[in-house]
Amino acid sequence: MTEWPATALPTLALLCGIAGLALLAINLAIRLSLRAPRLIDPATPSDYGLGFSEVRIPTVRRRQLRGWWIPPAGEAKSPCPALLVMHGWGGNAATMMPLAPPFHAAGYGLLLVEARNHGASDSDSFSSLPRFAEDMESATTWLQARADVDSRRIGLIGHSVGAAAALLVAARRKDIAAVVSIAAFAHPETLMRRYLAAKSVPFVPFGWYVLQYVQHVIGHRFADIAPLRSITRLRCPVLLVHGLDDETVPAEEARLLHARQNCSELLLIAGSHDDYAEMDKGLDAAIAFVNAAMQRAETGAATVSALPAATGKPAGTADCPEPAYS
Repeated sequence: MTEWPATALPTLALLCGIAGLALLAINLAIRLSLRAPRLIDPATPSDYGLGFSEVRIPTVRRRQLRGWWIPPAGEAKSPCPALLVMHGWGGNAATMMPLAPPFHAAGYGLLLVEARNHGASDSDSFSSLPRFAEDMESATTWLQARADVDSRRIGLIGHSVGAAAALLVAARRKDIAAVVSIAAFAHPETLMRRYLAAKSVPFVPFGWYVLQYVQHVIGHRFADIAPLRSITRLRCPVLLVHGLDDETVPAEEARLLHARQNCSELLLIAGSHDDYAEMDKGLDAAIAFVNAAMQRAETGAATVSALPAATGKPAGTADCPEPAYS
């Protein structure tokens, strides 16, 4: 029987320890590289001439979200329709403020909320699409509890990962009247592969490991939370707004999403992922779309049926509202 040298086991233990530390270092590097930057913007709705209340909204894991509640213009009826607005990765409520004045003038109450690890909301261990969705769920519950909000007429507006979260929330609920998705990606894996390629990270073995590790950390498979899947399960109409010059999420991904859901409208406008040269056109269309969806919700019109899980085909058009604009 072969005898191991006396130093073999200590050496093996040392090598295993080094490998373990290296793996921990790699995992930490992945977390740090994907961590959302926290931007604190001093701007508030008052800079846009809007009255507001700063609110704290409880969310999961005993965290609190910072939000701005902007009541509708004084002539609006109570209870009012309301829109929950969520920023994208590394954004905050202030980055979404250009949307507020037109919707406010149209008679909507608005709740601009900041996800965990963003703006002035509480910190948490990490951010992810599912956690953005959790925070939007919490904010939706907060809106529904308000006596001055019509719980039948609550819509979601999101940008980028906030848009993906809005689609995920609306796919899980029957009480969302409309979704306006701005610059949503089609699939998290595609987005991350594009990000890793831009950083010159070879997919084998490093990129592949990053994808597996991230799915392990967030506790969800990318395929299960992908907007391509969520949009097939919507029970409400959705407007997909996308910039034609978007290099972060190409406009083709909006076309892919549109193709998966007949009860969707696609609006392609000039602009990139964060800047839109035709914002006025986009806002006019979004307001017309939301108005039609809210009227539909108020009158109790039939809602879009959830798509059977296995088909992957667009829902039927029988219950879809007419396009809100041409």
